Amino acid sequence: MEAQVVTAYHRLPPHSHGVLRNLWKHVHCTALPDASTLQWIFYYVYMGMLAVFCTNAINILAGVNGVECGQSIVIALSVLINSLLNINTDAWADHMFVLYLICPFIGVSCAVLYYNWYPSQVFVGDTFCYFAGMTFAVLGILGHFSKTMMLFFIPQIFNFILSVPQLFHFIPCPRHRLPRLHPTEDKLVMSTVKFKKSDLGLIGRICLFVLPLLGLSKVTIDDETVTMTNLTILNVLLRVVGSTHEKRLTVYLLTLQVLCSVAGFLIRYQLVHLFYDESVQLLPIPN
Repeated sequence: MEAQVVTAYHRLPPHSHGVLRNLWKHVHCTALPDASTLQWIFYYVYMGMLAVFCTNAINILAGVNGVECGQSIVIALSVLINSLLNINTDAWADHMFVLYLICPFIGVSCAVLYYNWYPSQVFVGDTFCYFAGMTFAVLGILGHFSKTMMLFFIPQIFNFILSVPQLFHFIPCPRHRLPRLHPTEDKLVMSTVKFKKSDLGLIGRICLFVLPLLGLSKVTIDDETVTMTNLTILNVLLRVVGSTHEKRLTVYLLTLQVLCSVAGFLIRYQLVHLFYDESVQLLPIPN
């Protein structure tokens, strides 16, 4: 095939050779993107997905007094500590930028939490959730530590993965999935959704079988009617600790958020050598 192309090339008029050479260079260089171009494409896709995830991760882990503000404050404090640990590194300018934004955010969120704590006088709703999520997305992107930021979102990542069957409607998803108040006791219990087993597809049936085995959901089947607890981390906590007061459930979740942030710091500063050649010190030494 190559010999035929060369023969055809030499049979063409000489004045057309330069045009063909330029055309070949253009096709050869632009037909397929090189590795650098693909990296930039994936980078922008990743940044877009990060922004969408952060804004919605706070929003789908909500509905209980103090949860939205509380988790945002824990994440913000983790971001603050991370920037302080890196203030004497080569990336000091990025982390100084983070400090300029995260400190006012913490102050505002603490003021909101004062009124949003049980018994709440203020319902934050989507407005605060999207504001908090986008703040974290902007800091992670412009501060160039998006992977570290995701380590502070471990409960939110777990909640999202657990919610995928309902978010993508493999299993029916009600409008509100937050825990419900017991009619006679002042305690929260797991919320449920009812549907017919025949309405499920293959993936839905697999989830219906696997999730109870993992202890992530409680399922009862009465003939064709299935009653299943909604797939949220709040319901998982209630499944572990039992029905509890709303204020105590918030404390449980925030404690889990703190523990996951501690685990994130350990991964970032103590286990990073397992994935990268360079070791990172927990407390950078000033020059």
